[in-house]
Amino acid sequence: MFARRPDALRKLYLVQSRIHRLQPLLKWCVSQRLGYRVVEEDDLTKLAGSAHHEGVVADVTRAPVPVLETWLAGRDTASPSCLLWLDGVGNPHNFGAILRSAAHFGIDAVLLPAQGGLALSGSAARVAEGGAEAVPLVRLPPAAEAIGSLHAAGYRLVATVARDGDDLFRNAPPARVVYVLGAEGEGMDPVLTAACDRRVSIPGTGAVESLNVATATGVLLASWRAAHG
Repeated sequence: MFARRPDALRKLYLVQSRIHRLQPLLKWCVSQRLGYRVVEEDDLTKLAGSAHHEGVVADVTRAPVPVLETWLAGRDTASPSCLLWLDGVGNPHNFGAILRSAAHFGIDAVLLPAQGGLALSGSAARVAEGGAEAVPLVRLPPAAEAIGSLHAAGYRLVATVARDGDDLFRNAPPARVVYVLGAEGEGMDPVLTAACDRRVSIPGTGAVESLNVATATGVLLASWRAAHG
């Protein structure tokens, strides 16, 4: 966050042992007259809602989330590009893990549904390990309008299903693709699934019904990057 949009910082909390490592950030806070506090480990745990804070907690403003038409305007419509459409994914740990994989594989954006409360939370940002700052979030219009806009920009929509889809490893992914991923429990909206251009499944042993949505995302993105990296 500090490297990409330091003006989003509102306040900083850290433990004594992190002062040396975070000197550039602390000096910037002083120059901008932004407050920072050295606190105890237990205080950070309460602030973060987790013990996995690594000695620093930042209070920051969220990055703006553009709508799809704004984000698409003026973008290249010929180069390889991969997007993720999250249809009902709500668990912040899964969301954060998806963002981490998206950042690792260089995905262009994560598309959030028009309806629903999916937004970046502190928990998701922490699990993303920096990925939340590296991958743009984009808000979709209603599904039919979104599909039309994505098709016009050269994207093919690929629904990810637990079974009866094309074998992911035997079918080359489109160069410009939107992988549509369903909710953790009930899966994708059947209407949206039917509207996609293709359906793919990740083959396995059958010992478990399917992969966790975040794990499946990593497999999908690795496959796409291998074909179009």
